[in-house]
Amino acid sequence: MTRRRSAYGARRRAPYAFLAPAVVLFLLFFALPIGYAIWLSLHRIEVQGLGLGSGARSEVWAGLGNYADALGDSELLASALRVLGYGLIVIPVMLGLALLFALLLDAERVRGRRVGRLVIFLPYAVPGIIAGMLWGFLYLPSVSPLHHVLDSVGLSAPDLLSGGPLYVAMANIAVWGGTGFNMIVIYTSLRAIPAEIYEAARLDGCSQLQIALRIKIPMVAPALVLTFFFSVIATLQVFNEPTTLRPLTNSIPTTWSPMMKVYQDAFRGGDIHAAAATAVVIAVVTLALSFAFLRVANSRNRQEEAAR
Repeated sequence: MTRRRSAYGARRRAPYAFLAPAVVLFLLFFALPIGYAIWLSLHRIEVQGLGLGSGARSEVWAGLGNYADALGDSELLASALRVLGYGLIVIPVMLGLALLFALLLDAERVRGRRVGRLVIFLPYAVPGIIAGMLWGFLYLPSVSPLHHVLDSVGLSAPDLLSGGPLYVAMANIAVWGGTGFNMIVIYTSLRAIPAEIYEAARLDGCSQLQIALRIKIPMVAPALVLTFFFSVIATLQVFNEPTTLRPLTNSIPTTWSPMMKVYQDAFRGGDIHAAAATAVVIAVVTLALSFAFLRVANSRNRQEEAAR
């Protein structure tokens, strides 16, 4: 009887034992940093006198003061508007190309499908900093082979590191690096569609274009929603592209994106409490936009299912 009870107790404790490592990692590397960032955002450094001596600088309660300063910061608003313009270029182009490549690879009579998947996905494996440096030197007129080729044929190369073309230059780096990942997600969803649906469509006289527009794209809508969701989050947190291109041009300020603003406040300005408040604001805005988008997507899916 005692052995049965001990075996039964061990079976009941087994799930918690398996979950314990994941829970510990979640608490240490996710929940604890978030809690510490929130704690920092609610405090500030108070300086007494000249700020010299051991007790001249002390951490005091600031309440929502740091959040009020962050929301009223004109530089943060300007960086958010720049990221908005950047996202309006990146997200449609990247997801459009990912969907196009996925449909092409999933089409019949396509040769080299495995090589095509690898070639399209390979830029995603390149670290963002390295990709930014590679493209940055291709944009730089003094070292770019593209500029030399255009000059040799009498054509003037555009300056991609200033003005409006700068957004296109940054967006190109993100599109080059992120299209492959989104393509794999959409392509995997396409491969999961039963072949019987395609056979029934062909018997009804549908062409490949009609199958793609009326069957494939509607059935991979959840994958499109997922990739759009990831793309929005990545766009709001853009940091690598402007930071890498900034040494090559004077057109990129130190607070070009909200994440650069956080970095500037924390490590250049030395105000980690203001940076924490700004980071929390960015996280809350990202969460709110993601939640709103998912609500809209789920409501549309429910309406389509009810219509069927």
